[in-house]
Amino acid sequence: MAARPVVSVQDPSSEDTLASSKQVELPAVFLAPIRPDIVTFVHTSMNKNKRQAYAVSAGAGHQTSAESWGTGRAVARIPRVPGGGTSRSGQGAFGNMCRGGRMFNPTKTWRKWHRKINVNQRRYAVCSALAASALPSLVMARGHKISKVVECPVVMDSSAENCDKTSKAMKILENLGALEDVEKSKSSRQVRSGKGKMRNRRYVQRRGPLVVYAEDNGINKAFRNISGVECASVDRLNLLQLAPGGHLGRFVIFTEAAFAKLDSIFGGKNGALSTEKKGYRVPRGMMTNSDLPRIINSDEVQAKVVPAKLSATAKTTKRLKKNPLKNLGTMVKLNPYAKKLQVQGRLASASKTAKKSKRTAAQKAASKEFFSKMSA
Repeated sequence: MAARPVVSVQDPSSEDTLASSKQVELPAVFLAPIRPDIVTFVHTSMNKNKRQAYAVSAGAGHQTSAESWGTGRAVARIPRVPGGGTSRSGQGAFGNMCRGGRMFNPTKTWRKWHRKINVNQRRYAVCSALAASALPSLVMARGHKISKVVECPVVMDSSAENCDKTSKAMKILENLGALEDVEKSKSSRQVRSGKGKMRNRRYVQRRGPLVVYAEDNGINKAFRNISGVECASVDRLNLLQLAPGGHLGRFVIFTEAAFAKLDSIFGGKNGALSTEKKGYRVPRGMMTNSDLPRIINSDEVQAKVVPAKLSATAKTTKRLKKNPLKNLGTMVKLNPYAKKLQVQGRLASASKTAKKSKRTAAQKAASKEFFSKMSA
């Protein structure tokens, strides 16, 4: 964003989006670090602050004077309904495993429903969400259709704040190239899956553009009835609108007056203090160069780094134990004579397999003579 210090101001009444000649300086808040971890944490906590308490009835599951039968009757010791003459008598009661019993760990109205969030964290999250809304890649990654938008963030002339008709508002969105995102949001409306459809939240719908204004001279009335479009005052920016679901990259349309007011709200460039938030300035990144692999692999860092030590427990440093019965080299270390024994064994096996020579006539005659003498 620092490479683009100015933003073009679009004329909401002109269909030619490239005809804008006016440019305004980019507020310092758009250079704030983008911290998804802080945004997710703050959004999760903020989202809990509009819940209503719920609990089960105080006496639920205790409408009987049941008592346990005790031991000795070969039944479980769960409390049982007294009396007779009905199928209810003798049934288990009170326990969460029993029919008509109370639930386990009954919900109470004094649960901790709301969450306190540090003011600095909330402001940091809003700054990050605003900075992310100026990056087209993050806006598109969130699912917004901005192919016809000239640039992000979209800044339109302050005359749009006097618009008081929805038909005029639709024409403004069309001229800005934001109508595609509105149509996407409108067509996404569908019935919610689950029990929520019975609890006054029957439909779900994707979010469309967020229109941020400085003075409400009718702009809120004009845009509020367009499906998917939301309006917000620049003095009351809400993270739940800037990062719905805790996801960065909301498609935001600013009026020129609201855009110019951001510096006074969050603080200007070079650490200038905010005029509306006492002692507050735009958060800055601790690293001037966030390309961590490049820093680690640089010659300056690598020259000072101590070489990695070999671990005593790693496989590379452990001596592999080999079986001497299967590995000749290991056996020779234990028994140097083993190599000669193996050579002799191979020679012996080779001599056994050698072809036997035929006996001579003299050997045969001597055998017959010996056999006849033994027979006698």
